[in-house]
Amino acid sequence: MGRGDKRTKKGKRTIGSFGKIRPARSRRKATAAKAPAAATTATAEEKA
Repeated sequence: MGRGDKRTKKGKRTIGSFGKIRPARSRRKATAAKAPAAATTATAEEKA
């Protein structure tokens, strides 16, 4: 087991694939972080 093995993280990095062992980045966290910032901006505009 090592670089050529699809079942290990090192093998996944070498091959460049994603799966259960090496999940791809999730876009949900990035979108969720931006949503509250927009909401706070809206409330600041409403107060003014």
